[in-house]
Amino acid sequence: MEEKTFYTLLVYSENLAGILNQITAVFTRRQVNIESLNVSASSIPGVHKYTITAWSNEDQIIKITKQIEKKIDVIKASYYTDDQLFIREVALYKLSTPIVLDNPEISRIIRLVDGHIMEVNPTYITVMLGGLTDEITNLYYALDKYHCVLQYTRSGRVAVTRSTVEQVTDFLEKQEKKHAEQA
Repeated sequence: MEEKTFYTLLVYSENLAGILNQITAVFTRRQVNIESLNVSASSIPGVHKYTITAWSNEDQIIKITKQIEKKIDVIKASYYTDDQLFIREVALYKLSTPIVLDNPEISRIIRLVDGHIMEVNPTYITVMLGGLTDEITNLYYALDKYHCVLQYTRSGRVAVTRSTVEQVTDFLEKQEKKHAEQA
């Protein structure tokens, strides 16, 4: 059995209702679990960017990417490994104020990882941390040892390629040339 690798898919599509369902259905049919999903507007007006992470083998991720690209409203889909991307996530930690005040080590841990305290009140302290997945989960485990975590959540991955060429932009430019030649 081929070993699984952690992949990030970047999918660009028109901003239309139902596209997300079509994209996630491709993963469901192949029985591949999505680890994180982030959808937002892209730098191209009217185009949305889906950042999807999943564990898979290369053959399967190629098939998934091709199936997603076949969807009529999908402009471009590509898959990447972590070394091909700039990656970040954001996490929020809601901590018990009395426990944090009783243990100065907790504040030291937050400062060491460059966490940002957003709010302090008598009940809870809210901390935000941006970084790589491991940095975010490591802070969670470090805080959890003190039994001070009331709530914890992290965003899906956001990513941009390390390539100097933006594939979706090149693709759209080629499509425009093609349409201009046909007209």
